[in-house]
Amino acid sequence: MGQVFLASYLIGLREGLEMVLIISVLVAYLVKTGRRQHLLPVWAGVGAAAALSIGFGWALSHVSTAVLGGPGQELFDATTSTVAVALVTWMVFWMRRTARRLSGELRGRLDDAVGLGLGAVVGIAFLAVVREGLETTLLFFASARGATTASPLLGLLGGLLTAVVVGVAIYLGAIRINLSRFFTVSGVLLIVVAGGIAKYAVHDFQEAGVLPGLTTHAFDASGWLDPTSWYGALAAGLFNITSHPTVLETIAWLAYLVPVLVLFLLPGRTAQARSATAPASNPTENPEHVDQRA
Repeated sequence: MGQVFLASYLIGLREGLEMVLIISVLVAYLVKTGRRQHLLPVWAGVGAAAALSIGFGWALSHVSTAVLGGPGQELFDATTSTVAVALVTWMVFWMRRTARRLSGELRGRLDDAVGLGLGAVVGIAFLAVVREGLETTLLFFASARGATTASPLLGLLGGLLTAVVVGVAIYLGAIRINLSRFFTVSGVLLIVVAGGIAKYAVHDFQEAGVLPGLTTHAFDASGWLDPTSWYGALAAGLFNITSHPTVLETIAWLAYLVPVLVLFLLPGRTAQARSATAPASNPTENPEHVDQRA
């Protein structure tokens, strides 16, 4: 399915499930409190957020391929990749820190918006979803650039579709999933993907002439790393391991990946120990709390 299918699928699944859970919190709260008349404004806000995210993706692609060229395109791609790495790093740490209280915060904001009118309800739904949508678009653009097939887009759509199916099943009580563990595992994988994007960014900065060392390679793995093999495609698509990385690329990859993974995983053990002693919640009884299950 292509080198970046798995990375794109992971992006769609992780970000898509976050969006689905946010929407389910808003919908479940309105249904439970007997305010179904506000469901349409919520879906209007969700639709507007989706439209803006798609438009943002088109704009990024248009500027990169049609407006810019040569060093300008490389510099634009490197800059967007750097922003994407910063966003995904902030996102995984933010979700780990705030997931358990996210449901209550969303319900409180929705209560305030209902008191202000339908426009405010649309705005709450829009703002709650658009951040995830723009992050998804930017991260997908950074990870899929340079692809010559439709496999990255198929991967993203497949991940989003899976997220919708899983989210609906959780909402209806058909399945139960340990969301804390899911976000921990997917967070680790996203950090690995972000490390590869950081490596892409350094290479593009080198090609644009901003950074030196474009021809100074750290090692030559062409003798055993076949880019056309399944393991070569997996290494390149998910981890951005290539046969001729530059020294600066390799340093940047390690300098990002090692400390970020350590910081992400070490505090997680303490949080899991605390959650193990807390009473378990039942998402089938309280569908608006699906994002709080530990």
